[in-house]
Amino acid sequence: MEILDILQVLLYILGSILLIVLIILGIKLIITMNKIENVVDDINVKVNKLNGLFSIIDLTTDKLALLSDKLVDGISSLVRKVFSRKKRKDDEIDE
Repeated sequence: MEILDILQVLLYILGSILLIVLIILGIKLIITMNKIENVVDDINVKVNKLNGLFSIIDLTTDKLALLSDKLVDGISSLVRKVFSRKKRKDDEIDE
């Protein structure tokens, strides 16, 4: 019976050590999660401050795209008019 008693005490000791290690790891995990939460909150605050800047950049790029589209349309219609006039003059000469 002595060996069974020794093994039982050994298992209790190992179980206690395992429980203490798990408690310590749990506490460290909670501390780490709190630090991560603080970092994420800080990042959210900084991103929200930049939202105004991003909206201004978005508006500016939209306006520049509209301006460049109108400019390209104007140039292409001007080129089309020039070439269509040449074609009409060539057709009139042939007749």
